[in-house]
Amino acid sequence: MISFRHDTRDVAHGGVASVGATGRIRVGLAVSVLLLAAGSTLAQEKAPDPPPKAQRGSLAGPDQVDNLLQQDALPVEPLIEFVFLKPYFDFKARVREKTGLSFSIDYTTVVLGATQSLGEASAGSGMVRFYGSWGLVGRDGASNTGAFIYKIENRHAYTNLAPFDFGFEIGYAGLFEPPFSDQRWRATNIYWRQTFADSRFVVLGGFLDTTDYVDVYGLASPWLHFMNFAFSTGSASIATPGDATFGVAGGAWLSDNVFVIASLADANADPTKPFDGLDSFFSQQEYFKNVDIGWTSSRERAYFDNIHLTYWHADERVEAGVPSGWGVAGSFTLFPGDKWMPFVRGGYSKDGGSLLQKSLSAGFAFQPHPEFDLFGFGFNWGEPNETTFQPGLRDQFSAEAFYRFRLAENLALTPDLQWILHPALNPDVDSLWVFGIRARLSL
Repeated sequence: MISFRHDTRDVAHGGVASVGATGRIRVGLAVSVLLLAAGSTLAQEKAPDPPPKAQRGSLAGPDQVDNLLQQDALPVEPLIEFVFLKPYFDFKARVREKTGLSFSIDYTTVVLGATQSLGEASAGSGMVRFYGSWGLVGRDGASNTGAFIYKIENRHAYTNLAPFDFGFEIGYAGLFEPPFSDQRWRATNIYWRQTFADSRFVVLGGFLDTTDYVDVYGLASPWLHFMNFAFSTGSASIATPGDATFGVAGGAWLSDNVFVIASLADANADPTKPFDGLDSFFSQQEYFKNVDIGWTSSRERAYFDNIHLTYWHADERVEAGVPSGWGVAGSFTLFPGDKWMPFVRGGYSKDGGSLLQKSLSAGFAFQPHPEFDLFGFGFNWGEPNETTFQPGLRDQFSAEAFYRFRLAENLALTPDLQWILHPALNPDVDSLWVFGIRARLSL
């Protein structure tokens, strides 16, 4: 899950208030309008200096905290130039210089609507994230570096239904904007990152987000890119345990072009109670494991030019009633000329609780103006996992197009359109349309 840039040298996924659904949608739209209106009255000039570069040849995805901080600091010429927040960004730069702590806050709002549904025809939610990277080892440029990584969130619905559940509501065997739920306060990352030998080796330990390092590619972020999970991790064929899962992951550059990533993580994570994962990791011993091996044109272009193969295995989850399973996924992406990024991705799974047991996605992204806007299009064929749903469901097809543009240096808007053909869980409907709008403000 990246915001493309021209210069790739610095490269480093409860209850609802008692108002009616219409009122909640209006709340969601109002938040979007306020985010847009903020551009004309608030804001910032460029920070005096960007945060420290993400680790050379980072093997993590675009939503990993170090990469996210780096992306948010990239210079851009927006439609609206902010000035009001300059003292705040100067303060952040001073803290970073004196203590090694880089931190940020963002708020994202998503609203979806569909032309056909089994129930609710709209969904909306918002999310505020507090995230940072505190470099405590090797700040003086040493080849071995260590940092404490955190990301804490509040996910809240505007409507009776959050976007996380909207796919099932309209009869689609898949997810739209899966992070946007109504979980309220929860953790995503609390871990230590240690690198060795000029970042040739990296080890993560603690509460991890498996989508940060499993099947990584440059368009996997639901905050920046596609809304349909079929165009994200594993093309919806990998049964990842998600966020705040206790475990360990590691990556190594076998050469300047070949890399390997592996992990062992708790399969029973609950991000609303992350520290319970310590008990389940050691007592239940039900794990998710993966090994990725891949090629890239250089360490600096690790998820711009990336061809890799992923193998994963998930143990049986007894209390959850989910059988064990395994699968493979492959990904091919290139970014020639730093303008176009074509991709072909797919996967196969055998049980394990994945959404799709066979999946194939293809598409492209196009960046007309570096860091200002991004257009993406993708098409997916998917066969629903018969042990997750039921045998005999029809294959389903989806197409998605989005256009993301930055109204201001830290304010982006993304309109989105999807076409769903043969939704597997709604056999009475041949096709339907899903409309979406997303706004993100980062500070």
